[in-house]
Amino acid sequence: MAVHKIQIIDFLSIDYELIAIHTSIDDYRLAYFINKALNIQLNKNNFNIEIETSEGKSSFNHYFYDDEKTDIQWSLVENRTSITSVKKTAKKSLFDDLEVRVFLLPEFKKADYLLKIENIDSSFKIEEYIQKIESINQVVMSYIIDQDNLKSKNNLIF
Repeated sequence: MAVHKIQIIDFLSIDYELIAIHTSIDDYRLAYFINKALNIQLNKNNFNIEIETSEGKSSFNHYFYDDEKTDIQWSLVENRTSITSVKKTAKKSLFDDLEVRVFLLPEFKKADYLLKIENIDSSFKIEEYIQKIESINQVVMSYIIDQDNLKSKNNLIF
């Protein structure tokens, strides 16, 4: 009897685009401006994206929109968050609790937010959407992230 080994690579699909967004505004304001610019309806998801790291469990805010007409799914996610790392020592001192920055995609530490667009086809014009995002006054820069060079692409499975 033959044994078929299934690997995580078998489940990863490349039918999505990933856009890095650099801005200093809060996530809810960015979602509002993206909704206006792209004519979509991102809403805050009740469940944040959680990742376990050596420093502890981190949680990233997540906004989601499922366009039923085109079957395209839009996800806006924070790329960075802060967690409080607690040192376990016998003596307690003032500096035991340290705030640590955690990144969803550590390869892109300067990106503030990620916009993941799923279920797209070859007719999808990503450059037009990037231009619309960059037309938002508070957005400094946005660009496409090449998924082939990502080491932490498993963090994008949500």
